[in-house]
Amino acid sequence: MKKLKKKITVVVEKTDTGYSAYSEENAVFTTAKDVPELYINLIEALNLVYEEQGYEVSADNLKLQLDLQQFFQYYKVLNSNFLAKRIGMNPTLLSQYVRGKKTPSEKQTNKIIEGIRTIGKELADLSLV
Repeated sequence: MKKLKKKITVVVEKTDTGYSAYSEENAVFTTAKDVPELYINLIEALNLVYEEQGYEVSADNLKLQLDLQQFFQYYKVLNSNFLAKRIGMNPTLLSQYVRGKKTPSEKQTNKIIEGIRTIGKELADLSLV
């Protein structure tokens, strides 16, 4: 089997019992109690779709889409106040986005995502002694 090269967009939503996810482009839907299990279920379902074409799907192929509120509920290790200060945004405004009281513009969303990615890169490049 060849590794699939493209990214597959998957919309993730929080439910009362965990998470649900779907890929419109592949007509795939799955649920799980947490995000790690969701990855496993998505990879299994997508591999069923792509195996006839001779491709293998991995976590690298997944592009999850979460709203800000879900993101901060799952990744509690990232503090919204800290992120706001890092990206030069009013902490109260980011908090309103996180709680779903306001919806960020595309420009604000991109600023938040870039800040999260920058912090993620810093953490990935870190060595502890």
